[in-house]
Amino acid sequence: MTVATAPAVRDANLAVLDREGLDALVAALVADGRTVVGPTVRDGAVVLAELSSAQELPYGWGVELDAGRYRLAPREDGAAFAHSAGPQSWKNWLHPAHERLWSADRRPDGTVDYTVEAEEPPSYAFLGVRPCDLRAIAVQDRVLTGGLHEDSRYGARRRRALLIAVECTEPGATCFCVSAGGGPQAGPGYDLALTEVVDDAGHRFLVRVGSEEGARLVERIPHRAADPVTEDTARESVEAARDRMGRALPTGDLRELLAASSDADRWNDVAARCLTCGNCTMVCPTCFCTTTEEVTDLTGDHTERWQRWDSCFDLDFSLLHGGPVRASASSRYRQWLTHKLSTWYDQFGSSGCVGCGRCIVWCPVGIDLTEEVAALDAEHRAREEAEHRAREEADRP
Repeated sequence: MTVATAPAVRDANLAVLDREGLDALVAALVADGRTVVGPTVRDGAVVLAELSSAQELPYGWGVELDAGRYRLAPREDGAAFAHSAGPQSWKNWLHPAHERLWSADRRPDGTVDYTVEAEEPPSYAFLGVRPCDLRAIAVQDRVLTGGLHEDSRYGARRRRALLIAVECTEPGATCFCVSAGGGPQAGPGYDLALTEVVDDAGHRFLVRVGSEEGARLVERIPHRAADPVTEDTARESVEAARDRMGRALPTGDLRELLAASSDADRWNDVAARCLTCGNCTMVCPTCFCTTTEEVTDLTGDHTERWQRWDSCFDLDFSLLHGGPVRASASSRYRQWLTHKLSTWYDQFGSSGCVGCGRCIVWCPVGIDLTEEVAALDAEHRAREEAEHRAREEADRP
């Protein structure tokens, strides 16, 4: 496909695309042999799927979110990215839920042929990466490619992936990225960052270039120089989104709070509601735990090892020779929340939560992480006040 090239952009790191330009961007990525993954409407939700054209984007659709609730909502402005994070994240492609690691076949003479899976990873282009998910990818990079034990399969996929972020102008009712240390603006790590603008001047996308490959892409597609109106409108829309988060974590040091709350009564309260289904870990963009399993055919001459996602809510996750370490629902929920917001720092130098709100939306009983942390904070403060009063009483003559 031949795409007309526009005149050079005034600022090499800033440009404007209209819908035709967005169409051309996706067409250029497909022509390059990339597997383009982005949002589309399917089965009553905005999901991530392979796209062959920008026409498959969810133009005119937003979402209504609450704890345990997700609904599509039509929009009159025809925006393509005016929706919050759906049930999937990009880890579904970078860190698949199920993949074969190796296989082995026994020959008639008793020798064994051992084959390691070494397929060339796809060359992905992720279109519509939210700032929270951009941070989540950076977190998984630290977990899975940092340190001594790199996941080589993840690393191969990640190195070949091109990231096109989309800044948030319509945060959902369960979003809390600002209080989780992020924001609706795209941070580092993208190749291109888009900010969608729909107003009287038309439907367009302000583009920031974040890499040389991103710059080359922009030069191949129809675009124009960024004008002050589009720049100001895009910036103001993103800034306004910061003040419209639907949820917030408590202020203060959550690491200390969780460390001091191991025996809090609130764990029993949440355990009475939690189904330990693991939905929160499955939709979380940073959860990375896996297990391996071997399968054989009926003859026993062929076997395969598969890696699949695991969850700390699974009773067998902490199974040792004497039984599971965390047999109760309260201990498993405590493990998940404490690791996510506290001990993750000890391992990887950051929080494991990016504030996307997926765990709230896709919990079947509507457990709200921000509500649980606020309750733990209130209980901790009440306990400290009671202890302070008791010390004062003891010190009185």
